[in-house]
Amino acid sequence: MRIVGVSEGVATGRRPVPQEGNVMSSSTTATAAARTTGTATRRTLTVQGRTLSYLDFGGTGRPLLALHGHLSEGASFAGLAAALGDDWRVIAPDQRGHGDSDRAADYDRAGYLADLRALLDHLDLGPVVALGHSLGGINAVHLAAEDPHRVSALISVDTAVELTGTGAGPLAFVLGFPYTAPTREELVAACGPVGPMVAPALRPLPDGSGWRLPFHPQDTVTSENAVHGDHWPQWLAGTCPALLVHGLRSQVLSRAQADAMVVRRPGTAYAALDTDHFVALQDPAGFAAAVAAFLATIR
Repeated sequence: MRIVGVSEGVATGRRPVPQEGNVMSSSTTATAAARTTGTATRRTLTVQGRTLSYLDFGGTGRPLLALHGHLSEGASFAGLAAALGDDWRVIAPDQRGHGDSDRAADYDRAGYLADLRALLDHLDLGPVVALGHSLGGINAVHLAAEDPHRVSALISVDTAVELTGTGAGPLAFVLGFPYTAPTREELVAACGPVGPMVAPALRPLPDGSGWRLPFHPQDTVTSENAVHGDHWPQWLAGTCPALLVHGLRSQVLSRAQADAMVVRRPGTAYAALDTDHFVALQDPAGFAAAVAAFLATIR
């Protein structure tokens, strides 16, 4: 996995997002917020004592749940939301341990899905189109298989359903990053060549004592390890319309596996772009066009 692609996933697609207060309680609660025209509104949901932050790009269109990959965050879908316009209301959470969402005790599939179910129950939008890249793609595939009543269509973005390997894997390099530093400049420098591209996503610490990464290095590796395995049963269990967006130079999804995913799952469309694993970042216009074309077929 090329580091330049990973770092772009953190730094690209951010735009100003109004911040809102958090409502904390022992149950699942959420803030109430009006739509902010021209940008996304950040809201928070409290799930089992943890803050789950999400961006609501607003509008009255049909709902689309957009799930980012490792080292990224919900803001990475700002370009897609803008391209889709008012026809679709994009909801993009910072999944547990990413962006403005709290770290969690575990990063297995059950935990990720529990967060998504809490969010969808709160929003009460009915069935959504579930779109996901990499980590988010695996979570979307499992959600569609386990909760078919929640998912009207599935968009898998360069997500392999058979992932082999153990240990720290391709994200091992992040273990050399500090999670916090006294100054923004120190944290950027400590991330080496990735630093300048991570810089826009850094968060100030609440007590003003320094800055933190938008992901915890060890949590990222733990979550990556939990993604490895065989997800064919969940991919094949889904019956809703699906689109597989494939980067032809992907380091993760081979052409042979992509072809098999399309052939073996009925109702699955295929769109190929000349990118590596980070499809939406390397060809945002092509990605948005592929997604829009598929969405037009499910109305």
